[in-house]
Amino acid sequence: MIENIKQAQSLNAWQEFLTPLEAKLEQSLNTNSEQAIINLFHEVSNSVPAYKQFLEAQNIIPENIKTLENFQSLPLIDKNNYIRVYPLGDRCRGGKIESCDLIAVSSGSTGNPTFWPRFVTDEYQIATRFEQIFKDSFQADQGNTLAVVCFSLGTWVGGIYTANCCRHLAAKGYPITVVTPGNNKTEIFRIINQLAPLFERVVLLGYPPFLKDVIDSGISQGIQWQNYALKLVMAGEVFSEEWRDLVANRIGSTNPCYDFASVYGTADAGVLGNETPLSICIRRFFAQHPDRAREFFGESRLPTLVQYDPISRYFEVKDGTLLFSGDNGIPLIRYHIADTGGIISYQEMLDYLKKQGFDPLAGLASDSNGKHYPFPFVYVFGRSNFVLSYYGANIYPENIQVGLEQPNISDAVTGKFVMEIKQDRDQNSYLAIAVELAIKVSSDQELKDAIANSIHSQLIRLNSEYANYVPVHRQLPEISLYKFGDPNYFPVGVKHRYTR
Repeated sequence: MIENIKQAQSLNAWQEFLTPLEAKLEQSLNTNSEQAIINLFHEVSNSVPAYKQFLEAQNIIPENIKTLENFQSLPLIDKNNYIRVYPLGDRCRGGKIESCDLIAVSSGSTGNPTFWPRFVTDEYQIATRFEQIFKDSFQADQGNTLAVVCFSLGTWVGGIYTANCCRHLAAKGYPITVVTPGNNKTEIFRIINQLAPLFERVVLLGYPPFLKDVIDSGISQGIQWQNYALKLVMAGEVFSEEWRDLVANRIGSTNPCYDFASVYGTADAGVLGNETPLSICIRRFFAQHPDRAREFFGESRLPTLVQYDPISRYFEVKDGTLLFSGDNGIPLIRYHIADTGGIISYQEMLDYLKKQGFDPLAGLASDSNGKHYPFPFVYVFGRSNFVLSYYGANIYPENIQVGLEQPNISDAVTGKFVMEIKQDRDQNSYLAIAVELAIKVSSDQELKDAIANSIHSQLIRLNSEYANYVPVHRQLPEISLYKFGDPNYFPVGVKHRYTR
C-alpha cells in the first residue's frame, strides 16, 4: 500500500516540479498563503501521530483552527518539546518512517546528532530555490554549467541535499553537470584544472570561509579563477559585503549581485529562503549606510537578507525570533528555530528605500535579463549565543569580520577568528581576538597592530553601542595570531565557532 502512495507522491511532485520556474513562482504569488498554512496544519494534525498527540496534550481541538488568528494561537514546537519527546517514526506521516527514503543528520549547536527523514518530494520544492539562483542569477539555462559541491558529504545534510537538488535541475533540462568533491581541496583543484575548461561557467557551493580558503589556496597554486566565470552559492554563516567584494575581486567578478547567492537553510527543513539579485542589491545599500541599517533592522550588525516563498515556508516572528511552518519528511508547524531576525513585506521594503532615495530595481534593470519577483523578505542575524557582551555592548562576529576584510589586512589572514572576553591580572575585562594567519604568513607586531586598529575602526563605525558604552582606553582589542590550522583555535575539518 505504502509503495503505491509513494509512487503517486513522486509522480505528482515531479510533474509539478517540471512546471516552468516563472509559472511556478507566479502561482505561489497568486495563492493565499494564510489559507495554505491553515490547510497544511489540518493535514498534519490528521496524518502525523506525534503532532496529534502534541495538540491533545495542549487541549487543542484542530477543528477549531479556522483563521490565521486561530493558527497564531497554536503552541510553538521546538527540539525540546517535540523533536526530543516523540519517537522518530511518529513524527513522520502515518507514523511510518518508511514513508521517507533518506535520513540526514545535523549535529546542532550542542553536538548531539538529530535525525531528519525526508522523501524525494521534499527535495523537489527545495530544488526550486536552487532553480531561482541558477536561472535568474547565474543564467544557467544558457550554456553549460559545472556545479562543484564543496559542502561536507556523508550523512550531514548540506552536501547530499545540495547535490540532489542540483541533479534535479539537470533532470528538468538545465545544462548542469554536478560533481561532488566535498570539502577535499585536492579533489576540488583537480576538478577545476581538468573539468572547468570544458564549461562556460563554474559554480562552487559551500560554506563561505571554506570557499574563500579554496579560492585563496587555488590562487597560490596558479589557478586563474577569472577564466571560469565563477559563481558562488553559500550557506551556514552570515558574511559582510566587504567579504563579498573581496572574494569578487579575487575571482574576477564584476557583478556581485548576479555572481553570488546565499541560502538560508537548516537541517530541520532544507532551504527556507535564498538571496536574489534584488536582496543582494538592497543589502549592499544597507552595508554602505550602517546608520540606516541600524534604524531598519534594529541592531548594529548586518543580517543575512533573503526572499522567501510563503507557500513553501511560512514565516512568523515572536519576541524577535523566527518561526516557520512547512512540509517535510517531518512536517513542522510553528517551529521555533531560535534564529533572531524578522520579516518584511516586499512593498514595505521598497517604500522604505524610496524614502532614502534609493531604487534597487532601477539599478538592476540594465544588469541582466533575470526576473525579479515580489516575494517577502526575511532577515536573519543567527543565534544569539554567538554574541559577546562587553561593558554592556553587544559585539557580533560580523563586526569583527569587516575589520579583517580591509585591503591592508585581508591577504595576511584567512578570515577566521575567535573572540572572547578575558581578564588581566587586575581582573579588568578586555576584548581578545585570536586570528588565523593565511598559509605561509608569519606573525609580527606590525601585523598585530594593523589588525587591532582595523577591527577597532570598524567596530566604532558599525557598532554604536561599542563606541558609546566601552571606555576609550578599553576599546582597542588584544590580538593574538595563530598559524593556519592551529589545533586549539582553528582545527581543520571542524565547523568553526567564532566565540568562546
